[in-house]
Amino acid sequence: MSQRPGFPAKLPALGAPRTTRTPAPVVGAQRPVAMPKPTPLPSKAVAGASLAHRSPPLSSGLGMDYSPLRARMVSKLAAQGLQDPMVLQAMGLVERHRFVETALAVQAYEDTSLPIGLGQTISKPNVVARMIELMREGVSGKLGRILEIGTGCGYQAAVLSHVATEVYSIERLRGLHEKSRENLRPLRLHNVHLIFGDGMLGYPKGGPYAGIISAAGGESVPQAWLDQLAVGGRLVAPTITPAGHQALVVILKTPQGYERQVLEAVHFVPLKSGIA
Repeated sequence: MSQRPGFPAKLPALGAPRTTRTPAPVVGAQRPVAMPKPTPLPSKAVAGASLAHRSPPLSSGLGMDYSPLRARMVSKLAAQGLQDPMVLQAMGLVERHRFVETALAVQAYEDTSLPIGLGQTISKPNVVARMIELMREGVSGKLGRILEIGTGCGYQAAVLSHVATEVYSIERLRGLHEKSRENLRPLRLHNVHLIFGDGMLGYPKGGPYAGIISAAGGESVPQAWLDQLAVGGRLVAPTITPAGHQALVVILKTPQGYERQVLEAVHFVPLKSGIA
């Protein structure tokens, strides 16, 4: 959930990408990467069908088949530099027009953010694909369990459901939490779990996570997220740099500590604590 984060797939980095290592925090015994599948949360889960399910082209009440527009969007993403075939396939499967108001459906496959209510927006397709690709870097198959901070309207959670075995998505605004449940219910994605809560705390019951992705940026990455990230996992989030600008940051958790890369400038909504 972002405020019009306008940047192309490959913008020049803010100087050369910076990679730093910091010691990993010692919090009791190290949690293993391989972990048993958690018990689903019936009250929070979106009931569903298999990931392989492909919804037939529908008109969403406007008498239109949006599949050609969606295919053109995916072609543009590839031309802009997106390379992960699983991400591109997921972007082609999820019908973005279902996650915006009917009056905006014709704009759903343009590379633009659109309002979703409560002063929030659905991120540009390029932004969604870019961040997911960064989180999946070095992975050929599906990721394991992942955590999304900021469900918004549910669009990114739907895309994530096709590139990961299980998705936990947390939203602090009750209105958007309910909207995402309504949007995702018809898609029958049984590997997506929606949680209403404070995203700054993460969701330890589902961790450790193979990947964490945030749609809001703060002064720093919350320690709770780092604790819940599995060794070998990647965290992608907008963060304020020492220069005072918001930039996309990728953190890789290794047995020795954390590797941090600062990438292109972005503009996301501020990360806030609590629920509303």
